[in-house]
Amino acid sequence: MTLLLKTLTICAVLGAADLAAAAELSLAANTTGKNVNFMREQLDKFEKQTGHKVNLVTMPPSSSEQFSQYRLWLAAGNKDVDVYQTDVIWAPQLADQFIDLTEAAKDVVGDHFPSIIQSQTVNGKLVALPIFTDAPALYYRKDLLEKYGKTPPKTWDELAATAKEIQDKEREAGHADIWGYVFQANAYEGLTCNALEWIKSSGGGQIVETDGSISVNNEKAAAAIERAKGWIGTIAPEGVLAYQEEESRGVWQTGKAVFMRNWPYAYALGNGGDSAVKGKFEVMPLPTASAGEQPSSTLGGWNLAVSKYSEDQQAAIELVKFLSSKEVQKQRALQLSQLPTIASLYDDPEVAAAQPFMPNWKPIFQSAVPRPSAVAKVKYNEVSSKFWSAVHNTLSGDGTAAENLELLEVDLTELKGDSW
Repeated sequence: MTLLLKTLTICAVLGAADLAAAAELSLAANTTGKNVNFMREQLDKFEKQTGHKVNLVTMPPSSSEQFSQYRLWLAAGNKDVDVYQTDVIWAPQLADQFIDLTEAAKDVVGDHFPSIIQSQTVNGKLVALPIFTDAPALYYRKDLLEKYGKTPPKTWDELAATAKEIQDKEREAGHADIWGYVFQANAYEGLTCNALEWIKSSGGGQIVETDGSISVNNEKAAAAIERAKGWIGTIAPEGVLAYQEEESRGVWQTGKAVFMRNWPYAYALGNGGDSAVKGKFEVMPLPTASAGEQPSSTLGGWNLAVSKYSEDQQAAIELVKFLSSKEVQKQRALQLSQLPTIASLYDDPEVAAAQPFMPNWKPIFQSAVPRPSAVAKVKYNEVSSKFWSAVHNTLSGDGTAAENLELLEVDLTELKGDSW
């Protein structure tokens, strides 16, 4: 009896210890597409495996709004959020607010593409672990191109001409609400991505170059933005000036656009059971200004970082490693068509069978254009905001591209000061 009581006492103590070790965490994540549903499914698995509890703090789909909220919370030393889902460009700006994952992740970093790990490393500190990478492509209605004997466009001018011809003929046939092209032209980070692609693929540089020089005020950049301005109200609705990713996808997925610029997540959704374009579209690299230019997709991607204000940092690290793992990245690829950062998954037969486009997307993101966050560092958000404002003004008819880029150069020069 004494031995039994001693055994029960030991078990009770061990049970209490396990209970004490269990943490309650909060993860801030964006609401684009089905990200929240997917995250919740994975968090349920994590909770069963570890005994920890994880609350999901949902953020707006706009990355600009998300960043602003993060910065407020972190500046206030907020302890309520332990793990943050972060954009690839935020590492230099928020590095001081997150813990260094170098030691904790030393057993897994070698599985990821080195360039992506490097993008999340600031002054030797691994700020975040990647959960997927991103590079946009041109979505096109293969059924409509075949119907009118058109080939997928390789230049922006070919895109505009094909979009206009198919749009007009479809409207004549009774499809009155169809448009030629939808993209993201709201005044937010997504417009920085779109406009950087127009400019870079036209030989106009990338806003701020790697040596810190401000290059955006040039003729090729101005011509690229003026070209895009010509799409508004002709092949794209006036409302595109307020479109972010989800608004563009909404028009596309209901069958009301011939072409769309968007990220890989829209592929799985476009082939979903409720999609009007299921099985009717393909994707290809974004166009260029001329046959001699290289396609330019903006490098995107999302990561997970642990707040230095978290009171359960070890449990938070466990969560980050779980969500960035090969198993979870594979499910993300299968369910959400989001690109893994783990190289071996591109050779996985299940991934290739479920997402046949994915192996072909690998060279698109490997040659993608980074936004100048590594150069501008903590000033990047202001650089981007000034850039997208100048572009949005031009698209809206408030000044020419040349005028707005000249003003932008003055603003960026003042912002830069002696150095970035």
